[in-house]
Amino acid sequence: MFSKISEQAHRLVSLTSKIHKKSKTKVVAITSGKGGVGKSTITANISYLIAQKGYRVAVLDADIGLANMQVLFNLKPSATFFDYIEGKVQLQDILLQTQYDNITLCAGRSGYEYTKDTNTLVVSRIVNEIVELNRYDILLIDTGAGLNEYVQEFLDIADEILAITTTDPSAITDVYALIKMLSKTKKKLLICFNHTKKFAIGEAITNSIKELALKNKLNKNFMVKYIGSISSTQNIQTTSRLRKLFSKEFRYDDTTLDIEKIANKLLKELN
Repeated sequence: MFSKISEQAHRLVSLTSKIHKKSKTKVVAITSGKGGVGKSTITANISYLIAQKGYRVAVLDADIGLANMQVLFNLKPSATFFDYIEGKVQLQDILLQTQYDNITLCAGRSGYEYTKDTNTLVVSRIVNEIVELNRYDILLIDTGAGLNEYVQEFLDIADEILAITTTDPSAITDVYALIKMLSKTKKKLLICFNHTKKFAIGEAITNSIKELALKNKLNKNFMVKYIGSISSTQNIQTTSRLRKLFSKEFRYDDTTLDIEKIANKLLKELN
């Protein structure tokens, strides 16, 4: 899981850097070590709040086999990201305009399985092609949970990485594993805590993680930056079942305001 990136992957990262310099599109990977922390729901709502500020946003559902972003955006795509991987459709066929202004979705497919000879570099090629369009201000990648080779590939080529976690001990352990991996090749990781009542709780845990990293002599120049916490509300589950975005339906709810603060800090990091 934590093996070194191959020379081929390094070349991809180098190529991506050159492409990014020519495009206005910033790439943000939103990830989590542990599943079930609310990553996809937060990604969808961040995209809405950013789009409301006038930014053009593309959302790539890269959760291998467990895609649900089309449900959150209430779309029934005829073609998905994985149809593109298999060469069945063109890029334009999978860039779907949502019902929300300034948000385009590139949907995934639930239950997708890779063939044994699938080259993982094919997976992230779509990121470069979307960036090359120079059509969007921000590309949000909703990665799968865990740290498998497909997730790592998206993390490698992202301009910023935001980890979603909770105060659950296993979730924190997985975030620390993510830090160990990223500290070898990246400069920074942004963290936010979901289902956490107070900002200070996430801040204290983040500081403890930083201290552990220093104690274990991880890269001291690697920055772990805490950008906020999100309180819980039953209304999020309700709106998700109704295929609506919580941040639109409950615009001034405390939870929406929590997500908006995180979105604003993310924008500040990108600028």
